Amino acid sequence: QVQLVESGGGLVQPGGSLRLSCAASGSIFSINAMGWYRQAPGKGRELVARIPSSGSTNYADSVKGRFTISRDNAKNTVYLQMDSLKPEDTAVYYCNLHQRFMDYWGKGTLVTVSS
Repeated sequence: QVQLVESGGGLVQPGGSLRLSCAASGSIFSINAMGWYRQAPGKGRELVARIPSSGSTNYADSVKGRFTISRDNAKNTVYLQMDSLKPEDTAVYYCNLHQRFMDYWGKGTLVTVSS
């Protein structure tokens, strides 16, 4: 089994920054992709950023230039640095691990951008 535990959400003012972390444990294979998705109130879940174990990252157009995804393979941890936050970034952020045709999800962490 795989467990994903997110941390780092909270309340931040517009223009501020937050860093999310997600630690994966359990049966983790060396070839995988980790990413962050988000779901705003009344909306569907959408991809924010994704990073494979090797290869290039990809970002949603709405966060390009503001968010940065990175990972520490030795720790099976993925990070999301969020800068220049906007009210429309308010959502529950979910960590995702994709490996061997399976998707695993964390429980989510709430990010609220408000003055």
